[in-house]
Amino acid sequence: RIGPRLTSASLLLIGALGAGVFAMSNGPLGIQIAMALIGIGCSPVLMSGYYIFARSFPPALFGTLAGAMVGIGNLGNIGSSLPLSAAVETFGWRGSLWALALVTALIAALIAALVRDPPRVQTQAKGSLLDLLKMRKLWPIFAMMALCYAPVAAVRGLWVGPYYTDVFGATPDQIGQVTLMMGLAMVLGSFAYGPLERVLKSRKWPILGGNLIALAALIGLWALPLAGGWVTVGLLVVFGFAGASFPMVIAHGRAFLPAHLTGRGVTLLNLFGIGSVGVAQFITGKLSVLAPPPPAEAPYVAIFLFFVLALALALAIYSLSEDRTD
Repeated sequence: RIGPRLTSASLLLIGALGAGVFAMSNGPLGIQIAMALIGIGCSPVLMSGYYIFARSFPPALFGTLAGAMVGIGNLGNIGSSLPLSAAVETFGWRGSLWALALVTALIAALIAALVRDPPRVQTQAKGSLLDLLKMRKLWPIFAMMALCYAPVAAVRGLWVGPYYTDVFGATPDQIGQVTLMMGLAMVLGSFAYGPLERVLKSRKWPILGGNLIALAALIGLWALPLAGGWVTVGLLVVFGFAGASFPMVIAHGRAFLPAHLTGRGVTLLNLFGIGSVGVAQFITGKLSVLAPPPPAEAPYVAIFLFFVLALALALAIYSLSEDRTD
């Protein structure tokens, strides 16, 4: 109704406000409010880009463009590793967050000034999220969205740091180096799935194959929690690279969407993907507390096993999906 330009620009200002609230916080409540504002503010950016790609570019390019956007977006993951650690040490965490607030507000202004909305769909057709949920061809893709991105995002975003601290006694700089390498692998993986689609003339099989590799790396992390060194780093890097199928899964789902439901459709697909990350972080947080006492690796063995089972279930369901390209 409003268009991606104003939707993303206006809400992104709320994200900038959230970063400012975070910088001023003095306790958990302030940080929780800040995180909610940041979530609201950042929520429309990816979907706005996907909507523009779907409406303004040839359908066959959607997977490549979606992968490129996620790959560029994952540069933020890289920024949140070693560079952010260095910034916090130099300027403090409050100063670093104020800088992020200013950068976010500047990006909102640039979006308002430079982005152009695609032409509106001229149709009398109506539709809702309920209509999308009734499309059975989307069900296996919803399952894959819900369970393929959550493991890699939760491990990279939440558990790598504690895992390396508790099991290997790593310093913040060492953790930053590991998360930097995994983040770079996720960037490269996001870019790799688009060309694979064109080479194999399929979306389903690159997604299945890539996530089977991710599953193998996860099994390695579960089976060898004390390996350390380049073995653990290598498993995390392979996991990050192969687990970056998020944009290709959305491209697969988008191929089934009618034009007038494109915006709602990609948003619903994204909800399954991003929403499940939050759920997975909550579940694994509880799981880490329920895990038996020492040895130190016990909580992480339980967490890795949980993600192994989740990803294996996703692959089993997704194998029933219908392949479709543009």
